[in-house]
Amino acid sequence: MPRSGGNVKSARSPCAVGTYAEVMSGPQGVNGERGSVAAVQSVDRALSVLEILAAHGEAGVTDVAAELGVHKSTAFRLIAVLESRGFVEQLADRGKYRLGFGVVRLAGAAAAQLDIAQEGRRICEALAADVEETVNIAILDSDRAVNVSQVRGPAALSTHNWVGQGTPLHATSSGKVLLAHAADAVRKGVLSRDLQRFTPATITDPEVLRQHLDRIVEQGWGSTVEEYEVGLSAVAAPVRGADGDVIAALSVSGPLFRMEAERFPRLARRVMASADELSRRLGFFS
Repeated sequence: MPRSGGNVKSARSPCAVGTYAEVMSGPQGVNGERGSVAAVQSVDRALSVLEILAAHGEAGVTDVAAELGVHKSTAFRLIAVLESRGFVEQLADRGKYRLGFGVVRLAGAAAAQLDIAQEGRRICEALAADVEETVNIAILDSDRAVNVSQVRGPAALSTHNWVGQGTPLHATSSGKVLLAHAADAVRKGVLSRDLQRFTPATITDPEVLRQHLDRIVEQGWGSTVEEYEVGLSAVAAPVRGADGDVIAALSVSGPLFRMEAERFPRLARRVMASADELSRRLGFFS
């Protein structure tokens, strides 16, 4: 299976709350208390518009305004914002509105995350039983890695649950794998700013990190040794979606005294095999 090339897909929603706030909060803005309340109300109303269209299939501005209990001009501004982001589209022949493809994108992103966690569960359980350490699946969320699944092996020492928590891209094995396959803009963004030090072993030199990322793409896996937590090491490999893009990273982590660097190549083969199996279940075939 080829492991180089392709961009990792971020789970970050394309929707920006600031857009609603700027359009709907009025001259008061979002800095003061009144502006903040108006912004929250605008977001709530915008979501209600989506629910109305989902329930009725299509609706006009007058219908939406009536259900929301607002003036038509307010309903029109709400719909205009949603339309500008692709969440609502107008039916040219009747002047009514329906849900747009932007909603499908969000639904697809949510479904993909659920698929990764659900499809990966048995694979994680099998790998955790095999290597007797903790196995995680993480996805890219803007400038961090977020864990969506975790299985602890029989010898795992830590009881910490990482599911739902974000970790730095430059200091974790999953993060580095995701960053290595990320879009150029994401990669350049991380490499251009100060890299936070978590332990004495954390890589804070952008050029050194760049070399690590290039090596990950070349060899198909990444690793860390006490770069995020003292005494913890980890190995990770990329998981690909049906289109071949990297959508997640599968990792094994454990105490350094059991997971020394000399063990990494052999462990990496198991991790890559499990990541490849998950990729196939998600529709990717080399």
